[in-house]
Amino acid sequence: MKYRITHTTVYSYSQPVGLCQNEARLQPRNFWRQNCDNSRFEIYPTPMDFHERLDFFGNRVTYFAIQQPHNQLTVTTISEVTVFPKQSTLDLFNQLLWEQVRNLLQETSLPGQGQFQSQQGQVQFQNRDQSAELMDAKQYLLDSLMVTVTPELAGYAQPSFQPNRALVDVVHDLMGRIYQDFTYDPTFTTIATPLSDVLNFRRGVCQDFAHLAIGCLRAYGIPARYISGYVETTPEPGIQRLVGVDASHAWFSVYVPDTGWLDFDPTNNKVPLDQHVTLAWGRDYSDVTPLKGIAFGGGQHTLSVSVDVLRLE
Repeated sequence: MKYRITHTTVYSYSQPVGLCQNEARLQPRNFWRQNCDNSRFEIYPTPMDFHERLDFFGNRVTYFAIQQPHNQLTVTTISEVTVFPKQSTLDLFNQLLWEQVRNLLQETSLPGQGQFQSQQGQVQFQNRDQSAELMDAKQYLLDSLMVTVTPELAGYAQPSFQPNRALVDVVHDLMGRIYQDFTYDPTFTTIATPLSDVLNFRRGVCQDFAHLAIGCLRAYGIPARYISGYVETTPEPGIQRLVGVDASHAWFSVYVPDTGWLDFDPTNNKVPLDQHVTLAWGRDYSDVTPLKGIAFGGGQHTLSVSVDVLRLE
């Protein structure tokens, strides 16, 4: 499946901005499930400094600076992405128990130390690549800036973590419960709303639901990471498709040994396949913020964002 994604952000200022420096994670990743065929920025005013790099997580990062006075900043990214069908739906039937995965992560040796075997799980990893993969996954067990494990999160997750239950089944159940128990309400939360409020009031948006699931999984020793991206939306039959009304999206991914990372979308209660386009991943939203920066001057400002995800036949 091929898509053209147009993401436009406009900052309008009440007073001139003399200098701004910005960092964007708005270009889709390349990995086994998708390929970014081409991507470009259109920035006004034209930046004096512009360069790209990969961050710690392998996300594409663009830095740019504008050194001329301006009352409006417009950043548009246009990308064409090919999303491949999932390699195997058999991954969703992996029967490795969640206790086995927890124990593997607790006992994993450092890369290069040879064969690893969990006494409880009786699961063996024979090579360095698998050991290194486990070590990489361990970083997604730790508390992060926007996701801190609490007894309340563990308590909410407990009904899903039944003894001797396959991890994939646990995550499916947790995803479904979040979808049923929480109301999508874009007026309730902001980026700064604590996860405890989301849990207490059972309201939020995709970012909140992804953070909630991540916190629940980490509470039981399961690695989980945050995914930012887009999802294709389709109008009802007979209704004309509107341009620019799509939005950025967020979901989460869980690590399953011998399978890899599996994505889950609690906002829509579905497993992402060929309608989800990945921008970046990290420990939580703070690692993958689409656009952030500092501006000198400007007074008050307003922000508008439009996203268009167009399927290319």
